[in-house]
Amino acid sequence: MTAAVPDLPDPLEAATQATRSLQGLSTELTARVPQLLEAMRSVGTGLELHSTLDRICETAAELADARYAAIGVVDEEGDGLSDFVTHGVDEDVARRIGRRPDGRAGLLGALIREPQTIRLADLSSDPRAAGFPPGHPPMRTFLGVPIRVQGEIFGNLYLSEKHDGGEFNDYDLHMVRVLATEAGIAIGNARLYEAARQRERWIDGSVAVTTALLSGGDADDALAVVAEQARRLADSAAGIVLLPAGEEGGLEIVAVSSDRPARSLGVVIPPESPVVERLLAGEAVFVDDASTDPRMLSRLADQYGPSMLLPLHSGGKVLGALATPRARGARPFTEAERTLATQFASQAALALMMADAQRDRERLAVYEDRDRIARDLHDLVIQRLFATGMMLESAQRKSIVPAVRDGVGKAVDELDVTIQEIRTAIFALQQGPAEAPSGLRTRVLREINMAAVPLGFKPAHRFLGPVDATVGELTGKNLVAALREALSNAFRHAAATRIEVVVDAGAELPDGSSAVRLSVADDGVGIPQGGRRSGLRNLTRRAESLGGSSWCGPGIGDDGGGTTVFWQAPL
Repeated sequence: MTAAVPDLPDPLEAATQATRSLQGLSTELTARVPQLLEAMRSVGTGLELHSTLDRICETAAELADARYAAIGVVDEEGDGLSDFVTHGVDEDVARRIGRRPDGRAGLLGALIREPQTIRLADLSSDPRAAGFPPGHPPMRTFLGVPIRVQGEIFGNLYLSEKHDGGEFNDYDLHMVRVLATEAGIAIGNARLYEAARQRERWIDGSVAVTTALLSGGDADDALAVVAEQARRLADSAAGIVLLPAGEEGGLEIVAVSSDRPARSLGVVIPPESPVVERLLAGEAVFVDDASTDPRMLSRLADQYGPSMLLPLHSGGKVLGALATPRARGARPFTEAERTLATQFASQAALALMMADAQRDRERLAVYEDRDRIARDLHDLVIQRLFATGMMLESAQRKSIVPAVRDGVGKAVDELDVTIQEIRTAIFALQQGPAEAPSGLRTRVLREINMAAVPLGFKPAHRFLGPVDATVGELTGKNLVAALREALSNAFRHAAATRIEVVVDAGAELPDGSSAVRLSVADDGVGIPQGGRRSGLRNLTRRAESLGGSSWCGPGIGDDGGGTTVFWQAPL
């Protein structure tokens, strides 16, 4: 379906009307018509909005022989400026001036309140003038003309200081008025083009999020994609995904895309926050300045300005929230950006629900398969091993050779140990997620026992320091995930016969701060040159998100054969 495009004035018709209006005027003005037509052609070139504004300023200055030109873009409320584009003011001067005008006072404000042409021989003598800030170049003559787009005021075109030192005359006024008409047409086209491109970017971002969530990968990585895409599309300082914090209530930050994500990961916004209350009720919250808004109870808000906080809700259920704050002093979000971001959040929430349903189906299939394996191990393997052990014990009693009796006895003992290990594996296979214990030590042991089934042997393990007492929940969850990744890599790629797992809660980071360190060492084939590194990158990303690190070293095989994977995070 093709979207309806509003009727825009025909540039040729505008030029024709402008030329007719000049008939009967002086020879000088008529002589400048070719220059005007060339200026109109230049203004109508290109569709990118900001470059169009730059081109209008430059063309207007050339047409009126002015030293300075500017365009003030009126904000959505209609009482100030959202953008200010200049020509003739270099970067050093702009730096000395500092903050650009907001259009709420002086001649700029007067043009916003009463959008009519203003021509002054000496702007300093006008009672509406508010003076210049320090570092501003001196200006005396002034010409201001409103720019209309589709009948509505878009902004104002300002000119100052003719090169010959004279005043702006009637010829200049006529020329600039015609140029302002063409500028309105060009700006209208550029705005339509930019709106279409903006919608296209948000749609592409929604597709990327849906693909990541439904790819079957790690859930934390998928949420990180949501945060990254939201930050990029909203042109914000950060993209933040929050999920319900559990029994204590509130919202917990679970994924962050920003320059320093580790500071905010795991932070819980309390349930008494008015913002949390509205988000959990399915309402969007738009904040003009997060650093000063009394509703923002978190200290994280101090570093941000305009912010969008959007509920992730679908099917009447609120799954969490998405925040896209901009830096302090940044431009506010437009109405179009708010609408597109709200639609993006709804699409992301739908993808989250679909991904959860998909993972539930996959998890159910895994549990059913694990239950079948556990039954087979119990009903077939253990029974056969038990019968074999009884046969060996009978043979041991009948044997009269001591060496044979000793050897058979050792074999029976090994069978008993094997039966116990298989029973441990059966218990681990039959244990559901709701039965998972809270202690980190027990969770690590569970991962080791589960890995013993595909490995064919049980990895050795050691715990150093008060693991359960000092390692926080977020760090512990990531450590268990890192252990699972390392054991999976050892099974799939290392061809190892021996693995040693060490969890050290008394480790230190290079800066001397306390840390927990996980090491998984094997005697396998090591990391091949040019091999895939996706698993190792996952480990590094998890560690760095917490302010830690991950690296590899020699293994425990002969002459350092194999690989040792290290993963550490601050306590």
